[in-house]
Amino acid sequence: MAFTAYYLAPDGELQRELTEDQVKSYYDSGEGLLWVDTQDTTNEDGQFLESVFKFHQLAIEDCISVNMHPSKVDDFGDYLFMILHGVNYAVESEVVETAEIAIFLGKNYVVSSHSYPMLSVEYVKQLVERDGRPMRRSTDFLVYSIIDALVDNVMPTIDKMTEVGEDIEEEVIRQPQQATLEAILKLKRSAVSLHRVMAPQREVLNRISRGDFKLIGEDAKIFYRDVYDHIVRIEDLNQTTRDMTDNALATYMSSISNKQNEVMKILSIVAAIFLPLGLITGVFGMNFTNMPELNISWGYYAVIGFIGFAIFIILGLFWVKGWVNWGRKRVSMPKAFIVDRNKLLGSVGRLGRR
Repeated sequence: MAFTAYYLAPDGELQRELTEDQVKSYYDSGEGLLWVDTQDTTNEDGQFLESVFKFHQLAIEDCISVNMHPSKVDDFGDYLFMILHGVNYAVESEVVETAEIAIFLGKNYVVSSHSYPMLSVEYVKQLVERDGRPMRRSTDFLVYSIIDALVDNVMPTIDKMTEVGEDIEEEVIRQPQQATLEAILKLKRSAVSLHRVMAPQREVLNRISRGDFKLIGEDAKIFYRDVYDHIVRIEDLNQTTRDMTDNALATYMSSISNKQNEVMKILSIVAAIFLPLGLITGVFGMNFTNMPELNISWGYYAVIGFIGFAIFIILGLFWVKGWVNWGRKRVSMPKAFIVDRNKLLGSVGRLGRR
């Protein structure tokens, strides 16, 4: 069995690299604080956790299973069992991937289990290795440290998604392409993937922060409320990204439709110009012997002039109808969007008015 374990003794001494026998001994003592972290939990690991900590079989199965489970918190009396999610930075993907962590919170122990390496867990381990600070208060504060790092690590992904969304908006307006549509759909899938795990996780943290569980002390509740506030902000920003992708997709479809309309308009103008010209050349191109126009010396120049006059008249009609914009004065937009401050509540001109 491969695991990482730390034990903070009642006298403040931190012990590392514990064996299975030491883990069982420290757990049975009921003193100090024990933290066991397992990665790629196997059936053997599950048997060890069940035999030492007496965890429920269903909770053990959730740890062993590689499938994604919804965020939840279960109260088994002597311990809490939580499933939470964060961003999976261990894999490279064009769509945001999420990772799951299972946490057992007992009176004097914490057991964490995850299938992928998690930066948030590694960060807390580094803090423990440095001065043992996350383990020097109680188990609920140690779990808070893990969850806080887990949620904070989502923010860089949210910021990156916002940056990508802004680039997509510019690209949609400037020059939409097939790659632009693919980028929109990938960003939308990323936002939906985060929403799928963050929405239920918000409710889990809400339950923990409002004191539904006796293993969460009064001093720790305010810290869990802070994490809850962070995840609410993440959800709001993620919803903004989802709205951005919807707007970008609608703008993309509109831009493509407008470009197709422009192409059809140009083709229609060309066809409209050459239709009467084809009629003229067709009439004067007939080779009948008794056609009077064939004997006129200036007939060719008259037909060419008439063709040019017809082109001028047709383009003039198109210009009057607004189908072509050559030579038209363009509307100049103001450099700044100026609002009449007298119409704004709270401005000097509106103070005291209803």
